[in-house]
Amino acid sequence: MSNEPHNVVGIDVSKGKSTIAVMRPFGEIVISPFEVKHTSSDLKVLADTLNKLDGETRVVMEYTGKYYQPIARYLYESGLYVSVVHAKIIHDFANNSIRRIKTDKADAVKIANYGLSNWEVLPSYTKEDDTRLMLKTLNRQYNHLMNQYVVARNVLISIADQTCPGLNEVFTNPRKADGRIKWAEVYRRFWHCEYITGFSRNKFISLYNNWCVKNGFRGSDEKASELYLLAKECVPTLPKTEYTKKIVEQAASELISLSDAMASVHREMLSIAKTLPEYPAVLSINGIGETLGPQLMAEIGDVRRFLKRSNITAFAGVDAPPFQSGKFDSKSRRISKRGSCELRKQLFQVVRIIVQLNLYDDPVYQFVMRKKAEGKPYYVYMVAGCNKLLRIYYARVKEYLAAENAI
Repeated sequence: MSNEPHNVVGIDVSKGKSTIAVMRPFGEIVISPFEVKHTSSDLKVLADTLNKLDGETRVVMEYTGKYYQPIARYLYESGLYVSVVHAKIIHDFANNSIRRIKTDKADAVKIANYGLSNWEVLPSYTKEDDTRLMLKTLNRQYNHLMNQYVVARNVLISIADQTCPGLNEVFTNPRKADGRIKWAEVYRRFWHCEYITGFSRNKFISLYNNWCVKNGFRGSDEKASELYLLAKECVPTLPKTEYTKKIVEQAASELISLSDAMASVHREMLSIAKTLPEYPAVLSINGIGETLGPQLMAEIGDVRRFLKRSNITAFAGVDAPPFQSGKFDSKSRRISKRGSCELRKQLFQVVRIIVQLNLYDDPVYQFVMRKKAEGKPYYVYMVAGCNKLLRIYYARVKEYLAAENAI
C-alpha cells in the first residue's frame, strides 16, 4: 500500500437495509457503523459520502442471495470500487475470539477488516448484464415451477390410483412443448372408472374421439378401447360422487396450470438465450438441447469472467480440493459443493443423457466409461463426468466467443 490513506467500507447486507462500517489500517474507524436503507435517496447520500473520503476507497460486501444487488449496483454505477466476496470466506476470516458475537455492526466491522487485510487481491465487482440477469431469474422461476409440478403430478397420480388405477399409464405421450399433458386432461374429463363404464363401449369410443378432436388431441379407437377395458377391471377406493369429481378436477387443473406456466417461462428463456452470442456453441455440445442449453447459460453466465478452467469448476462446486497433512495425503475427496446447486443438477442431467444415448465418440462418455471401468461408484464417475463436461463447455464457448470477436 502507498502512504495515501486507504478506506475500506464493510457492508453487512440484509433485506431492505445494510449496516455500514468505514475503516482504515490499524483499526482506525473513519465512520462508526450506521444503517442505510436500500432506497434511492439513502443510497445517494451513502455514495456521495464515500466519494468525498480522502484517499482510495473500496467497498466490500458478501454474496447474500439477491439482497446485495441493489446496493452493489448503485455504488458501482456511482464510480466506487466494489468487491463482492463469498460469505464462507468472510465467515472463516479472523475467528480468533472465544466469544461468539453476532450483530450487524460487528459483521460490518469484520467485513471491513477483511478488506483491509486483502486490499491487493479484492476481486472487482462486475455489473451483470441485464439480459443474463433476466435469463437467470427466469431459470430460477422455471426450477421453482418444476418442483411444484413434480409434487402436483404425484398428487394427481395418487388420486387417479383411487378412482381409476393405471389411467396415467395408458397414455405414454410426453408433455407437449406447449405444456399440455394429455393424460391429465383426459382424467379431468373422464374422472372415474364408473363414469367411463356408465357408457357402452361404442358410445365411450365415440365420446372420447369427439373430445380429442375438440381439444386438439389425436383420437384413437384403440386407445379408447384400452381405457374402457381398464375402467371395467378397476377397483376404486373413492366413490363416484360430486365431491370426488371436484377433487379430481382441482388436482388436474393445478397440474395443467403449472405445466402451462413452465412452457411459457421456457419459451421466454429460449427467446432470450438465442440473443446471447454463445448460444450456437452451447447447443453444439452433445446432450445439450433447447431446454438444458438456456438453463446452463443462465447459471454459468458469461464464461469470460472466469480466468481459467479451475475457476469455473470451483464456481459450480464440482471440484475436489486437496487434503494433505504430514504423511497423510487423501486420494479420495468429496466435491466442495460451494457453488450453484442448480448448475450441478443441470450438469448431471446432461451427463446422464450422454450416457443413456451411448454417445461412444463423445469425450464425456468415454471419460465416464473409463471411470466406471475403474470400479468407481455411480455418483463418483457421474460427477467426474460433470467436471469434464464443464471444462469442455468452458473451452468451447470461450474459443467460439474469441473467434466471433476476431471477425
